[in-house]
Amino acid sequence: MRGRYRAGPTTFVSRAYPCNWSSAGKHRTRRALGKRIVESSHYCFFVPQTLLVVLLALGAALCIAIGTVVRQRTAAEIPLEDVGVLGPITTLVKRPIWWVGTVVGIGGYGLQAAALGLGSLLLVQPLLVLSLLFALPLGARFSHRTIQTTEWLWAGALTASVAILVVVGDPKPGIERAEARHWAVICLIGIPFVALCVFAASRSAGSRKALLLGIAGGTLFGVAAVLTKGVVHLVSRGIVPVLTSFELYALIVVAVCAITLQQSAFQAGALQASLPATTVMEPVVASMLGFIVLGEYLDADRSVAAVLVVALVLMVVATVVLARSSAEDEPAVAAPS
Repeated sequence: MRGRYRAGPTTFVSRAYPCNWSSAGKHRTRRALGKRIVESSHYCFFVPQTLLVVLLALGAALCIAIGTVVRQRTAAEIPLEDVGVLGPITTLVKRPIWWVGTVVGIGGYGLQAAALGLGSLLLVQPLLVLSLLFALPLGARFSHRTIQTTEWLWAGALTASVAILVVVGDPKPGIERAEARHWAVICLIGIPFVALCVFAASRSAGSRKALLLGIAGGTLFGVAAVLTKGVVHLVSRGIVPVLTSFELYALIVVAVCAITLQQSAFQAGALQASLPATTVMEPVVASMLGFIVLGEYLDADRSVAAVLVVALVLMVVATVVLARSSAEDEPAVAAPS
């Protein structure tokens, strides 16, 4: 029944059905409608799974924006003489405000993991780019400046491009975990690529160093998204499969390396170079792996292929522009001489 009115705490729902909480009945209902079940006292309410994924991803984007702004400002304020052998991370862990940003960021990661457990990388990762929309006013407020008209226009372009990719592209899921042979190829390509970026960054300074570290960190964050999806899938099987899987331990290593590289990129002083690189590389790498390795795809007609390509290009360009704008709000750090 649609628009059913009920007396009591819940007065109106968009759609309600009599509850059938038998195991077989619930399974059939889930398969038939492809929706999440929310239990009430007498009725079962169905939330479209895609909508739930979108809401979780947007919540993750908000937390990521807050955490990133806080951690950026903290890292950028560290003097070069306080940077240890492992980079700025050894100094950052001693600052409470950095932990605030980190905890909020972890909350965002939890929401991202929940979204990846229900949806595809092709759906979740573009939505996470919208963290720039939340970071824009936050950065402007901290810097006591007014957001320019061009920034609002690019923010609108980013929103429109992501909406087109999500609605018109209609991303569909593939398999939940990558196979061992896929991970072997990813390691053979990814490890040398990241190592080369880090090596080149060690011989560079300023914007180039920040750019290279941002690319390396963003790449690892993209790989971490694929690992996260696999770990979340294993959680449904119990704790033993999770603890005995290589994805969990690989995720820990990759995440630690990614965060360390990201903080080093922030501390390098040229946030206009590092932030766009990190922000673009993560969704690009994660989406590519989702498409190539997990078999995800866009369920769209060929007639709109050109529209999707334009939307993808616009999303990348808008991401770079807004990331550079957000980076300009941060305090400058002197580059090493």
